[in-house]
Amino acid sequence: RYRGRGTDDRNGYQRQGADDRNGYQRQAADDRSGYRGRDADDRSGYRGQAKRRPRSRGYGRFGSVLLILGLLCMVGAAGFIAYNVWDGARAEKASAEIVKKLDEYIGDTEPETEGLQEERETLPRNVSYRDMHTVEIDGYLYIGELQIPSLSLKLPVMQKWDYERLKISPCRYSGSYFTDDLVICAHNYARPFSPIKGISMGVDIWFITVDGDKIHYITSNIQTIQPTSVEEMVENDKNSVVSNNQWDLTLFTCNPGGTTRCAIRCTRTD
Repeated sequence: RYRGRGTDDRNGYQRQGADDRNGYQRQAADDRSGYRGRDADDRSGYRGQAKRRPRSRGYGRFGSVLLILGLLCMVGAAGFIAYNVWDGARAEKASAEIVKKLDEYIGDTEPETEGLQEERETLPRNVSYRDMHTVEIDGYLYIGELQIPSLSLKLPVMQKWDYERLKISPCRYSGSYFTDDLVICAHNYARPFSPIKGISMGVDIWFITVDGDKIHYITSNIQTIQPTSVEEMVENDKNSVVSNNQWDLTLFTCNPGGTTRCAIRCTRTD
């Protein structure tokens, strides 16, 4: 009996051990399947997220670049406006200082009344052999002063023009007051020449030479001219056989934007 009981016990323990091992194996297999499924899900999730990230990150960077470019444009525009304001104030101050020195050299530079104008001897016209006299101020030669009383403008005029000289004062572009084809140009600052774009017809304009001669003109026409139309700017019936215009004095400056020129045509009265 004891041997039979021992055999039964051993068989029972063996069966229980086999069952336990099978249970552990099934649980381990289930665990491995579960982890594999979780790993697959995680990998799928990360792959999807990884696919979306570059696109989202790219759009974010592009938006940031646009924002930075917009800010830079705003700063640049503000700087450009500030520079123009400063440069205009500098040019106005420079012209005012030169006018004071011209006044001291010339003496009487006030425009004449109608009665005094009739009494004085007028400057000869169409005299091509005479050169315009000049006076040197701060290293530059000037031929006189341009005055427009209705606009409270009193400006020096240099003998020659270039872009550096235009930063200081209006300049003679071509012609002469002796040959009645004088052309004067200036920058489109708030002062000196910006106000002339709104001038009316029949307005008095005076040119005071460095010799003290006072030449009277009135505005006769306003034209808009392309920057490349140099011949159209300087022509009149004295130097062009195809033109019916006769302009003794022309003042011109840039229109806003700089794509065209505003030309004020004037006729001499004496």
